[in-house]
Amino acid sequence: MPHYPVKNLKTGEEKELRMTMTEYTEWRKENPDWDRDWVKGVGGSCEEGEWKSRLANKNPGWKHVLDKVKKTPGSRAKDLY
Repeated sequence: MPHYPVKNLKTGEEKELRMTMTEYTEWRKENPDWDRDWVKGVGGSCEEGEWKSRLANKNPGWKHVLDKVKKTPGSRAKDLY
């Protein structure tokens, strides 16, 4: 479920909400003094490398599944590496 770091524009109070985007949109309409804390919500960490390679390394069975997909007739799947 997505999380939303928010900050009260009047008091400076901060909290983190965990809800769906639809719920967050409704919550924002009901709480106009609160806004997303973009300083906390923008950055993120990311691993380096191709996503398919990372996925295969973390889940060894994934490469086996992709190999089977490549063998099916009409498949346009490519090798991981």
